[in-house]
Amino acid sequence: MPEISRFFGIIIKMFYDEHNPPHFHAEFQGKKAVFDFLGNILVGDLGSKTAVKLVREWVDLRVTELENDWELAMAGKEIKKINPLD
Repeated sequence: MPEISRFFGIIIKMFYDEHNPPHFHAEFQGKKAVFDFLGNILVGDLGSKTAVKLVREWVDLRVTELENDWELAMAGKEIKKINPLD
């Protein structure tokens, strides 16, 4: 699963062989969660309200890039890195 971003100890990944709805995987200190592109947790728990808040802030800033990566992944094309949260 390609890593598309990393910030404040949070790792963001996206699979190539995924299913709808569009989503990405986040990991923080060994905890994992799946988020949709609105920042909602679909599955899992990052174990930190702060980490969840940071992921949601990142999604708000990068939603277009996430949507573009999702389309690339569904087409079997190379996923692009997305800038981290500064």
